[in-house]
Amino acid sequence: MSNTTLTSGSHCVYSLNYHLVLVTKYRRRCLTDGLLDQLGKIMTRTCDKWGVDLIEYNGEADHVHLMLGCHPDITLSKLINNLKTVSSRMIRKGHKAHFSQFYWANPGIWTRSYCLISVGGAPLCVLKQYIQNQSRPG
Repeated sequence: MSNTTLTSGSHCVYSLNYHLVLVTKYRRRCLTDGLLDQLGKIMTRTCDKWGVDLIEYNGEADHVHLMLGCHPDITLSKLINNLKTVSSRMIRKGHKAHFSQFYWANPGIWTRSYCLISVGGAPLCVLKQYIQNQSRPG
């Protein structure tokens, strides 16, 4: 099928990788290079606590990208909510004056929405063909 690296769990074998994009509220361009570095450290610590591999991280002034490797037991919506909550709280705590220029009343820096895309493995058309071509017992 493909040469994807598989991870073994106690009762499963898996390869679950995701591309997560978090966007700042109102798409404000409030993230500096230094803030992106700090957010990367916060995201790494949070992922470690969840047992999630932060494979890659980077960002721009109004959004960040994370590539995550997860165990099947991870509830993605809860992980993402925790990443957003912890990172927003910690980064604003140390940079109140900076963020007060962009956000007045609401304490969060991220929008409520996010983009999560599964990545890796075979293209869907190849996987579909593989499944269609299985040898069914006659």
